[in-house]
Amino acid sequence: MSIYDYTLISGDGSEVALDQYRGKVLLVVNTATGCGFTPQYEQLEQLYEQYHDAGLEIIDVPCNQFAGQTPGTDEEIRQFCTLKYNTRFPQMKKSDVNGENALPLFTYLKSKKGFEGFGKGPKALAMSAMLKTIDKNYKTNPDIKWNFTKFVVDRQGEVVARFEPTADMKELAACVAGLI
Repeated sequence: MSIYDYTLISGDGSEVALDQYRGKVLLVVNTATGCGFTPQYEQLEQLYEQYHDAGLEIIDVPCNQFAGQTPGTDEEIRQFCTLKYNTRFPQMKKSDVNGENALPLFTYLKSKKGFEGFGKGPKALAMSAMLKTIDKNYKTNPDIKWNFTKFVVDRQGEVVARFEPTADMKELAACVAGLI
């Protein structure tokens, strides 16, 4: 299977076949509207504006699995994102990214790029400390650890990078720029 074999459901209920993005650089991210990382929407929209015409697509998958930080309906989530952050990239239906109800796309992405750590700095230390209380073995499984985990897919459909929510957004931008 490749990433192009997956289909998602958009926030308005229509099917989105990832095959339509063949030849594009994809950034797939699980998001939340009430998270400490929610301001990353602003930087994601900046990336989208900068590189969309050159071939970048961002696929936003709202997820309520992490501390219930995305409690609204799909329409409420869309309104929040467009009004507060002026997002224009595609937003999918709120979905699970871990567990038995996880979107098959996220199971695939995690199989290609597992968890490699949160990096360094205060946010990384805080995430590690928090996750130790939730899952002592969090370092050894590929699960999504929190909101705003990002996967980058190159124009050939290969998953080339995974960025945890604590990653510097400048590193993400450099990765995307290198693929455009």
